Amino acid sequence: MPDIPIITLDGPSGAGKGTVAARLAQHYGWHILDSGALYRLVGYAASQAGTDLADGEALVSVVSGMQVQFAPNQVTLNGEDVSLAIRTETAGNAASKVAAMPAVRAALLDWQRSYAKRPGLVADGRDMGTVVFPQARLKVFLTASADERALRRYKQLKEKGITARVATLAAEIRERDERDQNRAAAPLKPAEDALCIDSTSMSIDDVAHSIIRAAESCLS
Repeated sequence: MPDIPIITLDGPSGAGKGTVAARLAQHYGWHILDSGALYRLVGYAASQAGTDLADGEALVSVVSGMQVQFAPNQVTLNGEDVSLAIRTETAGNAASKVAAMPAVRAALLDWQRSYAKRPGLVADGRDMGTVVFPQARLKVFLTASADERALRRYKQLKEKGITARVATLAAEIRERDERDQNRAAAPLKPAEDALCIDSTSMSIDDVAHSIIRAAESCLS
């Protein structure tokens, strides 16, 4: 792989990775990879087809049949706009389950690495710095308390007119964290050389500025 500047953003659900990744990509004028969307697409497509989310071989067949297009604020799967459908809590839980399957992770690896193009890439996910782009110039592990992440998710859902309970969201987040951290394939953890940031008491601007400051020496 050519020496393309890459910043990876790993961390649990609700830590703010997607928003920060977008800020960084805009700041540098780089490409962006939302790897979580790929797993959400697999989980969504598998659920729609009635595929067992624990059947790795069947899930690989789902991946091979996916025609995906990313556009600003839109994701299409086989011609269908699934931008909202893949952002539900159900889709998120399905994504966490299929992401635990080694065969699925292997099937998506080359797809994810193909996003590394000049002038650079900001990659958001769970194993971007540990598995997909271990050569990245800057690796960030972004986290926040489960209660704070649940509150953020509650506010997002409320803005969309969706009813939810913070306590229920927090329980679901902790369950997903447990699954992501303890899966056999590419468990959620910081890379050994990652910059770890706890965003519990930080604004998105503060987080983005912290990463940009850290990137100054890495990207020069």
